[in-house]
Amino acid sequence: MSRPQILATDLHYRYPDGMTALAGASFAIHHGERVAIVGANGAGKSTLLLHLSGVLQPSQGQVTIDDLPVTEKTFTTVRQRVGLVFQDPDDQLFMPTVLEDVTFGPLNLGVPPEESQRRARECLEQVGAWHLRDRPPHRLSAGEKRRVAIAAVLAMAPDVLVLDEPTTGLDPRGRRQLIQLLKGFPHTRIIASHDLDLVLELCPRTILLHAGKIAADRPTVELMRDDQLLQRTGLERPLSMQCCPICNNK
Repeated sequence: MSRPQILATDLHYRYPDGMTALAGASFAIHHGERVAIVGANGAGKSTLLLHLSGVLQPSQGQVTIDDLPVTEKTFTTVRQRVGLVFQDPDDQLFMPTVLEDVTFGPLNLGVPPEESQRRARECLEQVGAWHLRDRPPHRLSAGEKRRVAIAAVLAMAPDVLVLDEPTTGLDPRGRRQLIQLLKGFPHTRIIASHDLDLVLELCPRTILLHAGKIAADRPTVELMRDDQLLQRTGLERPLSMQCCPICNNK
């Protein structure tokens, strides 16, 4: 097998208030994989994603992206390779208009204005949001904000897309549209989510976190059928795999 695109080795992290969020997490992700990160509240999912993008630095252990150690000195390069879509788009969108938000990242990386504008249009069209270009982000719906946040990350031309709870706040139609959008991307995709039906549909592989440690790293269908493991880690089967109370089929 080829060398990992992302390699996490013995990651430990403790927040200033003393809470331990990661306690020795290690895994490898290869080019083109679609990997879910799941776990109950407080398992360490969001903290782990912030380490992959260089926003947080581990107190022990290391993350490498294409053999490049993720450090404060390499943060700019890491940002170009790993695009993080935050759980709350309002944490990511802050410019007066959608178009300015999507061009901000490339311009900040030194991309010429004309090329930044071209990227912004291409990425907004890709997510079906070009018509929103002159709108202020705070006036958008949850689904529209999510699309624009994804476009803003795509405009930086990353190799890896990292998404934290991408279906939060979406109605059923918006959720389905987002799933179809994510299916079409060629990037390596890492998705942290409580939406286990989304995980089942999008990610062949799942990493299960529990108390800051990796409790399992398996094919998604296999992991979702392990009721004892799910119960022990505070999860349950996706709705699509639960017993039907009418027909009693699984």
